[in-house]
Amino acid sequence: MADVQLHSVSKSYDGRQLAVQEVSLNIPDGELAVFVGPSGCGKSTLLRMIAGLEGITDGEVRIDGQRVNDKPARERDIAMVFQDYALYPHKSVWDNMAFGLKLRGTPQHEIKKRVGEAAQLLQIEHLLERKPAGLSGGQRQRVAIGRAIVRQPKVFLFDEPLSNLDAQLRTEMRAEIKRLHQRLGATIIYVTHDQVEAMTLADRIAVLHAGRLQQYDTPTRIYREPHNLFVAGFMGSPPMNRLQASLEPSAINWGNGAVWARPAESLPDWPEGTPLVLGIRPEHVKLGSVAGHSLRGHGQVQMLEPLGSETLVTLTIGEQALICRADADLEVKLGDHLEISIDPRQLQAFQVGTGERC
Repeated sequence: MADVQLHSVSKSYDGRQLAVQEVSLNIPDGELAVFVGPSGCGKSTLLRMIAGLEGITDGEVRIDGQRVNDKPARERDIAMVFQDYALYPHKSVWDNMAFGLKLRGTPQHEIKKRVGEAAQLLQIEHLLERKPAGLSGGQRQRVAIGRAIVRQPKVFLFDEPLSNLDAQLRTEMRAEIKRLHQRLGATIIYVTHDQVEAMTLADRIAVLHAGRLQQYDTPTRIYREPHNLFVAGFMGSPPMNRLQASLEPSAINWGNGAVWARPAESLPDWPEGTPLVLGIRPEHVKLGSVAGHSLRGHGQVQMLEPLGSETLVTLTIGEQALICRADADLEVKLGDHLEISIDPRQLQAFQVGTGERC
């Protein structure tokens, strides 16, 4: 396996449109890194640049310490798994998995060994004689992954491989990929727009927006300590609450007459009298009076979303919405005025103009 390093990598089209802008990051040997972001953020373009399927306008890509900017895809020792599986419909599962090895002139006994081991790992030994048309979506994806495994590349690249699957199968395949990574110890770069997929799979996550890297960190740090408002709003389901406020010596003013008293020592040394955006995760918003939660006020119930294991309650403070995770058996109705308790230590502050964390 190998590490992957990106140094100020950029991609422009026609010398004007920047699809990727000066992305720098290091993916250590054996880690699973996820590129995540909304459509058009540059994550697939960045993956294709690593693969050698897109040219690099500026910067440098290194795989296992070797600069690969000018190397064609076939010489980079990578294997790619696509969203559409890209299987040969007229070939059997065995032939699909073995095809790349045959082209490389791999001895027949070695092909048989590698295909057999990959099929066993992916639990598709009983499907080796079938054609792709006779397989389910999940089985086809396993075959596509198996075709990559038999090549024994330095780096695996996954480009939204689960997008065509239904919700239940996505969850199952996500667990399969997680187990596969643990067993292979492989270096994997995985692209998705699904932040839940990113959080559950990744050793590290690269959050991209408008072609720029917003944050590259562990899932825990990205969730707990987002660098800016975009990351705070994109990562998490539901996302972090973000409310505009201004701090006063002994209160938080949420606007429209909503003012909550606070002890002067309960918040970090954030600027007073200046508009800020305060962030709080829904699980840190409590209903009723909670010991140790010194920031208290009231909100009006605007929406209830029962999810079985819990209920999401949307309240308004002034004219701003605040989402709370509450017990599933919560007995409230629309329009109720409820007491809200927040531990000030869980609040995060962001600058209004730049969105950067204070």
